[in-house]
Amino acid sequence: MQKGKFITLEGIDGAGKSTHLSWIADYLRSQGIPVLTTREPGGTQLGEHIRSLLLDHRQMMHAETETLLMFAARREHLDKVILPALDQGNWVLSDRFTDASYAYQGGGRGVLIEKLQILEAWIQEGFQPDLTLYFDLSIEAARLRMQSIKIADRFEKEQNDFFHRVRAAYLARANQCPERIQMLDASHSITDISHQLQKILRSFLTSVTS
Repeated sequence: MQKGKFITLEGIDGAGKSTHLSWIADYLRSQGIPVLTTREPGGTQLGEHIRSLLLDHRQMMHAETETLLMFAARREHLDKVILPALDQGNWVLSDRFTDASYAYQGGGRGVLIEKLQILEAWIQEGFQPDLTLYFDLSIEAARLRMQSIKIADRFEKEQNDFFHRVRAAYLARANQCPERIQMLDASHSITDISHQLQKILRSFLTSVTS
């Protein structure tokens, strides 16, 4: 059985990852590809409990505690969901993965990149996504999209300077890994972005099936 592919979606809150994840899953299924969708933090029973702690706006925690919880949830996610699904030939789509830790905990919180690299190497043992789709959007535009949220979570309550650091870290990561990370302009319409995605996915499908 041919092993599946792992595709991750990244971007700040409000960039449209969740909306487009569903479109990508439907597109891949239309090509006869079995797809599993998941998210981080979360994806497992334990991971979802950790997610609740991490997003609870009443929680106060050290930046390194937050980072360790993220990677603990990721270890479970890999072991219980991602790796088994890939071994069974499924393609896995995840709303966020380790790039988010470099952006939010590294860029946003200021956790040293060297510490993130140690955790990444320990938890993932060299495993990386086959393709990452980064939805880039200005902080101002993202904030406008998020205004309808009644109760903001612990991350959404952060100030704009936090998200500027997060976005800068995402852009730096995209520049460091141009072959894996494909950047999309998330300020465009859903239709335009779907066209961008279709072009990227067609090229990716050709590269992995040729």
